[in-house]
Amino acid sequence: MEALEGILGVVAEVIEDLEASNEPVPAPIAERHYSGKFVVRIPPETHRRLAVEAAEQHVSLNRFVADRLAMA
Repeated sequence: MEALEGILGVVAEVIEDLEASNEPVPAPIAERHYSGKFVVRIPPETHRRLAVEAAEQHVSLNRFVADRLAMA
C-alpha cells in the first residue's frame, strides 16, 4: 500500500508541474481514442508462417492475427 501511495504522490507532483508550466496533461491511456490500426514489423519467416496458418483456417491474415491478439 505504501508503494501505491508513493506512486500516486509522484503522479500528483508531475500533474502539478505540468499545469504550473501550462503544459497539457496527457489523457489516461484507458480514456484515449484508438483507431484499431497499428503497424508491427515481424521477420519474413513469421509473416509466412502466419499467412499459411490463416490460409489453412480459411480466414484473412488480418482476422487470424486479430483473433490471436485477442486471446493474448
